[in-house]
Amino acid sequence: MNKTTKYSAPALDKGLDIIEYLSAESAARSQTEIAAGLRRSPNEIYRILVNLEARGYLNRDENSGKYRLSLKLYALSHTHSPIEQLTNAARIPLQELAESVGQACHLSVPYQSQLIVVSQVKSPHPVSLSISEGTLFPLASTTSGRVLLANLDREEQQRLLQADNHYKALSAQQKRALSNQLAEIRTSGHHCAPSEITIGVTDCAAFVGKATSGLLAAVAVSSLTTNLGQSHDQDSIVQALRATAAQINQRIGIDP
Repeated sequence: MNKTTKYSAPALDKGLDIIEYLSAESAARSQTEIAAGLRRSPNEIYRILVNLEARGYLNRDENSGKYRLSLKLYALSHTHSPIEQLTNAARIPLQELAESVGQACHLSVPYQSQLIVVSQVKSPHPVSLSISEGTLFPLASTTSGRVLLANLDREEQQRLLQADNHYKALSAQQKRALSNQLAEIRTSGHHCAPSEITIGVTDCAAFVGKATSGLLAAVAVSSLTTNLGQSHDQDSIVQALRATAAQINQRIGIDP
């Protein structure tokens, strides 16, 4: 008997199933629809729905009787969240960075085997690149992702790479080249390269945080390659990125 079966809690399982099901649905769903989606009977989930609504996890439309998730889970996930603390600490430095280099900038963290953008500041200019918060990218094929991978211990680095489909598709020679590149990034603390996702874009990123603390991120600027050298060259962007990373570290209490 496995641990999950031994310590199973049927009512809790049903509640979590309902929450996970509704989180994947774009529209509100009725009791019957939820039951069908979970392959359960409507009567089986009735009390769970009533309790989830009473506790504020679900909202029920008075006219249709259909359920949707409330914002309670979102609010709970942001209470004392390290990511919330990180984004709060980074807000002013990111704004100053965008003003300094005249480009949009963003902050990313590892999320499972991918990279997720958790904060972004638009450029002060009317036309610029912008990456929406919540966007997911592969780790191995992005500048920010490689900066994060470079600063992880070898075991964690390999675990994330083995879960990255982009990495698994590389040849043995390409994997060796990436390994060498990650070692160089770890030493320099930053990385600039043409984007592998968007043609004509150059990305520069610097490391934020401390891998041993479990709090790590990458601050990045994405520029149209043709714009580099006009108002800001790559070296000045790297210098500004490193200064911003140091400022964020100071704000979250990480020593230089």
